[in-house]
Amino acid sequence: MKSLSLLFVWLLSFNSWAGVYKCTGADGQTDYQSSPCTGDHQAVQINTKTGSKVDLNQLENQKLQADEQQKQLEAQKQAEEQARLDAIEQRKQRAREQSQLTLDLIKQNPTEFSAFAVPPYDPEKLPPTIKPFEDRLADIEKFRRLAAQKALATGKCQRVEADELSAKSTKELLVFQVSCSSGSSFNFNEAELK
Repeated sequence: MKSLSLLFVWLLSFNSWAGVYKCTGADGQTDYQSSPCTGDHQAVQINTKTGSKVDLNQLENQKLQADEQQKQLEAQKQAEEQARLDAIEQRKQRAREQSQLTLDLIKQNPTEFSAFAVPPYDPEKLPPTIKPFEDRLADIEKFRRLAAQKALATGKCQRVEADELSAKSTKELLVFQVSCSSGSSFNFNEAELK
């Protein structure tokens, strides 16, 4: 009997090295086993040396929640990136619309504008001097048109030959330079054109 007890203790210590799993089924029946629980059992791992317990279902739920949060973060990042790309495309579209209004004005008034007085900036291939202002491209195109009209309204400009964003421009205050066939040159900032 004593040797049987020693054998049982030895086997118990060997099994405790691997851990014991307490598996409770949906019917309430509890089983203790050396392998992890399967199916829809409530699973608890018991360390036979320390007596500590780990709820494996809870660990699995925490992992699933962490995975779900990660998916939500990734979805949010994708949505933010898409919104950023959409905003860029909208800015480009507004710039194209302003350019078209300027081209229409030039076509309607060929005596007041040289054919290449206000060439539109291509949003995809901006010159280095315009690139820092790309987020305001629609404003630039609008104010170029207004600057040309204001120069013509002075009576000192018979025909607009060139209309460009000036090097004096800042992101807060755009400045435009209009050159006329009469040799006159005008500088207008956006505050004067509003």
